[in-house]
Amino acid sequence: MQAWYDVAAQLVDVAAGRAPAETLIRNGRWVNVHSGEILPGTDFAIANGRFAAIGPDLDHTVSDETRIIEAEGRYVLPGLCDAHMHVESGMVTVTEFARAVIPHGTTSLFIDPHEIANVLGLDGVRLMHDEAAGLPVNVFVQMPSCVPSAPGLETAGAQIGVDDVIEAMRWPNIIGLGEMMNFPGVAAADSTMLGEIAATQRAGKTVGGHYASPYHGIPFQAYVAGGPADDHEGTRAVDAIARVRQGMCAMLRLGSAWYDVAEQIKAITESGLDSRHMVLCTDDSHSGTLVNEGHMNRVVRHAISQGLKPMTAIQMATLNTAQHFGLARELGSITPGRRADAIISSDLPTLPIEHVLARGETVAENGDVAIDLPVFSYPESARNTVNVGKVLSVADFGAAAPEGVESVLARVIGVIENQAPTRALEARVPVVDGMVGIDPDNDICHIAIVERHRGTGNVQNALVSGFGYNKPCAVASTVAHDCHHMLVVGTDKDDMARAANRLSDVGGGVVVISNGEELALVEMPIAGLMSDKRCEVVAVEAQQIIDAMVACGCTLNNAYMQHSLLALSVIPELRLSDKGLVDVRQFAHIDLVIST
Repeated sequence: MQAWYDVAAQLVDVAAGRAPAETLIRNGRWVNVHSGEILPGTDFAIANGRFAAIGPDLDHTVSDETRIIEAEGRYVLPGLCDAHMHVESGMVTVTEFARAVIPHGTTSLFIDPHEIANVLGLDGVRLMHDEAAGLPVNVFVQMPSCVPSAPGLETAGAQIGVDDVIEAMRWPNIIGLGEMMNFPGVAAADSTMLGEIAATQRAGKTVGGHYASPYHGIPFQAYVAGGPADDHEGTRAVDAIARVRQGMCAMLRLGSAWYDVAEQIKAITESGLDSRHMVLCTDDSHSGTLVNEGHMNRVVRHAISQGLKPMTAIQMATLNTAQHFGLARELGSITPGRRADAIISSDLPTLPIEHVLARGETVAENGDVAIDLPVFSYPESARNTVNVGKVLSVADFGAAAPEGVESVLARVIGVIENQAPTRALEARVPVVDGMVGIDPDNDICHIAIVERHRGTGNVQNALVSGFGYNKPCAVASTVAHDCHHMLVVGTDKDDMARAANRLSDVGGGVVVISNGEELALVEMPIAGLMSDKRCEVVAVEAQQIIDAMVACGCTLNNAYMQHSLLALSVIPELRLSDKGLVDVRQFAHIDLVIST
């Protein structure tokens, strides 16, 4: 859309009554996120996709051509902003993600496409950047910073370096640097990490952070000194407090499986911290959550339910986010000159989304998208990316045990419900036919990573606990943050081989197989990460995955999200990569077997 300075004369003329508004929202309750007030009896004049004037009785801006939207005393608040998220976690393209969230009042997204970057490199980022730029809502792109996310501990499908960041900073829709996950590298003054940060700062853009450690001592202080401006990895009130005190923006997330708002919001509600440098975000939401439960409206409602004042929660999902990214003169509030992104709602605490405008145009009403979205086609180069190098068999799924023993003491990845971190557990498990066995009675099953970028045929095996599977089954996915190899979890090796080969055949996705029967499948042919179907179709398929996991005994909330993060070698404590078991506390590979 046109810049403010290019249309300033028209906006001034509308405000002064010398020219008519294109649209007038009449008689609304103005949710003013700058002053913290709610002002009844307010009109909102819109021209050139921006607010021209806000105040009581703007009839002087109306002509016969002006479109009138009657607010009828309802609240008029800014369109919601998601400060940090990954489109690929929705299993859909940028366009389909927008289709899913527009009816929920989200008009600005700050996306970090580091999933596709790990598969396709800079070319993949450019594809999503270009798709985002063509949409009728604001989709800003952060250039991925850590590809691979854990150098030396995993093998990604591509690499991103300082020169790539310098190149991307020239693109028109790049808003900053994506989450800097290599926090030990920054704390150790790694030249590549600091070089990427410097390139972003020279471009005058925002550096995203990711400090996935519970400790706020010297390494945290060194990380902050390196330049990351925000962080979304906090899970406790003390995490939010530590970040804000150090001048960072604390991002509080509620995704499909990350429930970190309730504890961190206590930094405001109990400790009394100023909320100006805290924002709300989702990080990862799958399409089922988006279509059926909501997006940022869901996060705002949740924050309010945890004791936050409605105005504060709305500020944390609008103005605070815009200010953090240096966009407060463009969006985040309903004030003259800003983009006319707005929601009309009859209630603030429950926030029903009844009418959504983006850049002055109605984009959704009463839960339905009201516009046609542009078509974006991904090229063949973004498809056919799953290359495991062979047909997988039962023999690929298992780790050898020391000879002559009946059991071993082994390390086990412990899933924590509704959180991204895992626990480093230990358990004694049987040895079966010379291989480390599982213990379903104690909720310990197989986990495997199948290398899928270079066709090496490499498979790494370990143990995981927390899913609750009590039947022969396997869940396989080519979404495995952030390396995005093929990740397989199961209790039955036949099912694991079947699941892996099924995804190889369809070009990627997620599948659940039990007793040789396919229970659910989402095909994701775009980089093995995204479906090319409509969001509402993928939402149904995603729910079938969840239902199938439950049918196999799974007890976790949104277990697929927990599944997909088991290869993320930058979040403590224990993960599995294509190079072996990783102790993220030490950033080192460790053995599966501790002792006999």
